[in-house]
Amino acid sequence: MKIAVLGTGGGGRAHAAKLAELGHQVYVGTRDPEATLARTEPDMMGNPPYRQFLADRPGITLLPFGEAAGAADEIVINGIDGHHALDALTGIADALTGKVLVDYAVPYLYNHATEHPWPTPWGVMPKLDPCDTDSLAEQIQRALPDVRVVKSFVTQEQATVVDPGAIGDGDHTMFLAGEDATAKHTVTTLLKAYGWNDILDLGPLVAARGMEMYAHMHSAIGLALGLGTHFGVKVVR
Repeated sequence: MKIAVLGTGGGGRAHAAKLAELGHQVYVGTRDPEATLARTEPDMMGNPPYRQFLADRPGITLLPFGEAAGAADEIVINGIDGHHALDALTGIADALTGKVLVDYAVPYLYNHATEHPWPTPWGVMPKLDPCDTDSLAEQIQRALPDVRVVKSFVTQEQATVVDPGAIGDGDHTMFLAGEDATAKHTVTTLLKAYGWNDILDLGPLVAARGMEMYAHMHSAIGLALGLGTHFGVKVVR
């Protein structure tokens, strides 16, 4: 299958590499492929230059956002930074029409002013915007009514989304939400290919609010366990 991954950060790389390993034809989208390939320094998260990543995986194709999305048969994975995702996606609306958009972006607003900051080793904890009364996933769905948006992957590090067995022998829970049952089935099938056995459908896309707001709890747990420690969440019935 031809699958698009939008974004060249660590999460997008994890999905692109795993999908290629599973035998899919992968198209990675970026704002400016030439600029992406010209970078010689690690990105802000310490990931090596993208051209090095591609050199090790010759089957992955780097394209502008719209061309990558247009090349996909059905599934497009959104790993664009949450603060810029809505604008980037609405700019390629035609290429996304009719497709399943799996959104794992968190709507973080960095470098915000706050009276009561939450200090972290990387600076002040970013603010969620939107929060409580809306979600990024819902905003994307409203802006792109002809796209089938499914929120998922967002409650884990992406390295463990694509390899759940790396922690706890895979005995943890993945969540998803969306309005289209067929789209959710498509994402569930992909998750099973990644190795997930416990997949909980949270219902309509409004549940994306809970998944996005969990990002702060995820950070708190990560800080308690130690930076770089991967972990999962298990819903015990």
